[in-house]
Amino acid sequence: MTELTAHAEPCTVEIDAVGHFLDSRQRIIITIDGPAGTGKSSVARDLAHRLSLDFLDTGAMYRAATALAIDLGVDLSDEDAVADTVRSADLRFEWTTDPPTLYAFGRPIMHRLRQPDVSARVSPVSSLAAVRKVLVERQRRIGEVHQRLVSEGRDQGSVVFYDADVKFYLDASPRVRAARRAEQLRRMGQPADLDAIEREITDRDRRDSTRAVGPLTCPDDAVRVDTSDLDQAGVVESLVRLVMARV
Repeated sequence: MTELTAHAEPCTVEIDAVGHFLDSRQRIIITIDGPAGTGKSSVARDLAHRLSLDFLDTGAMYRAATALAIDLGVDLSDEDAVADTVRSADLRFEWTTDPPTLYAFGRPIMHRLRQPDVSARVSPVSSLAAVRKVLVERQRRIGEVHQRLVSEGRDQGSVVFYDADVKFYLDASPRVRAARRAEQLRRMGQPADLDAIEREITDRDRRDSTRAVGPLTCPDDAVRVDTSDLDQAGVVESLVRLVMARV
C-alpha cells in the first residue's frame, strides 16, 4: 500500500494532456474508498471531470436505501424487507446531470440523502447483507455499462471493483472530518455540535470497519491519501498525477 502525504508534489500535467493521454476506448475504473468526511464524493466528482470519466456515488445509493425504508415505514433491522424495498425502487442514475441524479420509483431522491435522520441510520442499513448484495450487483452492472468510471464508497476497491485499474483510499483525522461535516450542516442552515459529530464519526468508523459484510478497509494495492492538511484541489491534483503514472 502506497502512502501519499500532504507534502506530495503538485501535479504538473495540463488538462489537455490528460485528455489526450487517456484513450477514450480504454476501460478505466478508478475507485476511491474511505470513511465519512474525507471528501470522497467531491474529490471523485472532480477527478472524473479532470479525466473525462463518469462519476458513481455509491454512498448515495445506501443513503437512498435508508431514506426509502424510513419514509415507507420499513423496519430497518429487517434486511430482507429493506432489500425488497431497494429492488422495487429501481434505483438509477440520470447521467446527463452533474452530479448524476439518483432516482427511486422514478422520482429524484437527492433531497433526502443528507438529511439528519438518514445520516444517523445509514451505517446500520449499509451493514445489512441482503441490502449490500442488491446494491453491489447494481454497481457492478453500472460498471459494465460505464467502463470509464470513478467510483467512490467504502468497498469499491476491496469488493465491488476489486480489479480496478487504480485504487485510492482517502483518510483524515476524526476531528477534521467532524469539522467538515459541521460546516456542511451550517451551510444547510442546520445546527452542528462539533463534539457530538466527532463522537458519531468515531462510532461509525468502528461499526463500518468491524461489520461482517463489506467492511471499511484499505485494499492492499490502494494508494492511501491523508486529506487532513490538503484542500480539495490539492487532493485532486495529486490523484490526477498518480493516475497518469499508473494507467
